[in-house]
Amino acid sequence: MAEPYRPAPVDARLATAADLPAAVETLARAFYADPVWSWAFPDPERRLEQHRAVWGLVAEAALGYESAWLTGECAAVALWIPPGEPELRPEDEERLEGLLAELLGDGAGRVLETFERFEAAHPHGEAHYYLSLLGTNPDHRGQGLGMGLLAATLERIDAEGAPAFLESSNPVNTPRYERLGFAVCGEFELPEDGPNVTQMWREPS
Repeated sequence: MAEPYRPAPVDARLATAADLPAAVETLARAFYADPVWSWAFPDPERRLEQHRAVWGLVAEAALGYESAWLTGECAAVALWIPPGEPELRPEDEERLEGLLAELLGDGAGRVLETFERFEAAHPHGEAHYYLSLLGTNPDHRGQGLGMGLLAATLERIDAEGAPAFLESSNPVNTPRYERLGFAVCGEFELPEDGPNVTQMWREPS
């Protein structure tokens, strides 16, 4: 019988408010070339600025839940949303709409519909932890930091006996998530010519 996959251990810690700028920068750079989020924000010249603004809202929410995790100097970042909590509060959703209109003009509708499709496809039955974002700074890729951070946070979730859910926006990552116990549970399409998004569920180990 094969041994279960265990990434190299990492030094995982909870993010603080002081970590927020570095964490957001890591996420903006990590998702710059992502199949879904580069499609949603198609202007390569402005994409980093746009990602910093949008992921900043999501990171603030996770920070408020005390469920934003980092490795070292923010080389990898995992934003978890606890069971029963929204990814964005109603006031944050209002901020997001205004922010997208300011950043994207006529292109805001495309991004808003993308977020709406993520929300519509999200499972709302059994309470679970939701991995909103997981990203590694491109300068530190190939070291196993992202999967190591994910494994470390899953240990804590397992200790609570809770399931976990994520969306894989890049097909390259899907097998990596499977090695940590996630299984594909669905898929949905994005509007226009957008890519598909894979949904994955994990029962507690």
